[in-house]
Amino acid sequence: MRALRIAATGMSAQQMNVEVISNNIANMNTVGFKRQRAEFQDLLYQNVERQGAQSSEAGTVVPTGIQLGAGVKAGSVYRITQQGNLTQTGNRFDLAIDGKGFFQVQMPSGEMAFTRAGNFSVNDQGQLVTDDGYLIEPAINIPTDAKDVIISKSGQVQVLTEGEAEPTTVGQLELAIFFNEAGLEAIGDNLFLESGASGAASIGTPGTVGYGQLYQGYTEASNVDAVSEITALIVAQRAYEMNSKIVTAADEMLQATSQLKS
Repeated sequence: MRALRIAATGMSAQQMNVEVISNNIANMNTVGFKRQRAEFQDLLYQNVERQGAQSSEAGTVVPTGIQLGAGVKAGSVYRITQQGNLTQTGNRFDLAIDGKGFFQVQMPSGEMAFTRAGNFSVNDQGQLVTDDGYLIEPAINIPTDAKDVIISKSGQVQVLTEGEAEPTTVGQLELAIFFNEAGLEAIGDNLFLESGASGAASIGTPGTVGYGQLYQGYTEASNVDAVSEITALIVAQRAYEMNSKIVTAADEMLQATSQLKS
């Protein structure tokens, strides 16, 4: 009975849907997190009677035919790159991007990764790093005698040291943008890698055309909307239940068939 297999694909699809939703909810407080959405496609159809086929010698044709679907499959899990709210932290090394762009992160392997999470710190050598200790690119070095650090909206990093009336520029932050941000490969730790789907990174100065600007003392909050996610969870749960009802109904039909007597 096709209904059993079709309902099974529906249950499997909704299970994945719930897994995506649960990951969104789990990352509600993850800095710079971008929520995901599961998208589905119908499976191949069996043509029991093909539409457009000739139905008589008079030249009449079948107007609609009979096509039986085989169920559903996962098409993609799409990342929604909508801007998250900016949250004030008061930490002078925290940076939020308002607009498009990613910070560049130098991985220990030498590979370049990208992130929207701007909750940065300095290491024992005064270098600006992520919370895992990975270096920000271009490298920013904060002098040990710095009294204050000023980071402009355009990414210029200046420090004020003892005995100096004017701040000194110690570096310039840059942002990377991609033609298809949703195509970036997520590797965890708030990091992404360039992929064939994302296209090559274009590097530029914050605040210029096409690039977001920076806000010091802020971080970008997750763009997960709790109400929308809970609503989607309820819909997915009900869809799973309805597919399970089809399995039960198909089983009862098979049971009734097996009890027929000649």
